[in-house]
Amino acid sequence: MKISSEFSKYAQEYNSYKIIQEKVVKKLLSRISTRPQNILDLGCGSGAVCSSIDWEYQSFTGVDFAQGMLELHPRSKNIEALYGDFNDTAMFKNLSKNKYNHLISSSALQWAKNLEEVMLGIKKLNVPISLAIFTSGTFLTLNITAGLSPILRSSLETQELVEKHFDIECELVHYKLEFTSTREMFRYIKKSGVSASRNVLSYRETKKLMREYPLNYLEFEVIFIHSL
Repeated sequence: MKISSEFSKYAQEYNSYKIIQEKVVKKLLSRISTRPQNILDLGCGSGAVCSSIDWEYQSFTGVDFAQGMLELHPRSKNIEALYGDFNDTAMFKNLSKNKYNHLISSSALQWAKNLEEVMLGIKKLNVPISLAIFTSGTFLTLNITAGLSPILRSSLETQELVEKHFDIECELVHYKLEFTSTREMFRYIKKSGVSASRNVLSYRETKKLMREYPLNYLEFEVIFIHSL
């Protein structure tokens, strides 16, 4: 299943499971002191960034490749939600026709097929950036227990790719999300979008992982990146 289809499949339930994503949005926005007026949100999802902004602005444009998520995004005379895939270079050509003064992306760019190409596309927009990207420390113990390799880039690789094109400051933050049972934990993984449609374990292997997972929480690792 494509990642876009996975997010769309669980779009209606996603808002009930985006606990960590909401924490990430709040931290990301807290570092933006310039109060930009024309905002572009890449990978906007159902509108977490838009709904969390606490200042008045002239325009907000959210872009996402999951139609089910876009249908949940707020809309108004100064808010638009557009279908677009940041893996498609043509999208940036279309966006360059407009003028933005800040680009925000929260909990999305970890799914970039080629992050450097995405950075090149963003660079052409000539706009300050604020990014929050999940990195390979996410689900660290779960991956070790299951004998799986991380599907996300490391924080170092992510930082180096962005630094090639922007002057930035970075902060690496770790989160924990506790659960009352492993069943609840695995339901969260499935419904929250963080699994990215990864379904590499058989039913028997999944049951074994549920029995052997040693923690009552999941780990998340996020790198926060802001233009200097």
